[in-house]
Amino acid sequence: MAAPDARERRLVVDGLPVRTLSSVRAGAGADAPVVLVHGIGVSHRYLDRLFDEFAATAEVHSIDLPGFGGLPRPDRDVDVAAMAGALGAVIDRLGLRDCVLVGHSMGTQWVTELSIQRPDLAHRVVLMGPVADRRHRSFPAQAVALTVDTVGEPPTGNLAVLADYLRCGPLWYLAQLRHMLAYPLETRLRDVRAPVLIVRGGSDPIAGHLWCRRLRAVARNGALVSMPRHRHLVQWTAPRAVRSAVVDWLARL
Repeated sequence: MAAPDARERRLVVDGLPVRTLSSVRAGAGADAPVVLVHGIGVSHRYLDRLFDEFAATAEVHSIDLPGFGGLPRPDRDVDVAAMAGALGAVIDRLGLRDCVLVGHSMGTQWVTELSIQRPDLAHRVVLMGPVADRRHRSFPAQAVALTVDTVGEPPTGNLAVLADYLRCGPLWYLAQLRHMLAYPLETRLRDVRAPVLIVRGGSDPIAGHLWCRRLRAVARNGALVSMPRHRHLVQWTAPRAVRSAVVDWLARL
């Protein structure tokens, strides 16, 4: 369910169906708008807690990409570059520029690629639980890491993710998983001009500490924040702490 103060719109960009959830604070000032992008298989629903935290002080938009969150699955292949292009077209339709792009899991790939394609849209970039760790670039390795993570996540978070997985369906999930495993995030991140903040749960088995340190090192202006005792769904289990980390980082730049 969308955050109660969110305005929902359905759009078609480049022949691809998308959904936006937007909350604009009264008297919005000069702060950059925040754009939230979900990961593989899921939707805005598991970002709603973080949406609410940001929406207290900022203009926030959460975007559901094609095939996710109950949206129709495209009748063509959509790789990371094409999905990033669709994301950019959505942001154009929303009339935004110089955004804080916040992606989670595979969403980190889409916002990274968008930042390269359209630097005018990327004021700052936040990568939460970035994938795919070089140790997990195969289907079996991803399955093991996901299983280990699920065991340690709260039931509410697992239910939110499972419900969206069922809505996504296995065919579209596997089609996107192929692209996720092939995308060289650590290489593409070198071409992102905007400052980058990496956020991970301190006990996240999917986005490991060494992997995230490597991403920080290759980013032109990188920072890393780890949330102790949290896992891959850190935006669900610690939304206030994630928002505070992002706001503090923005203030230091």
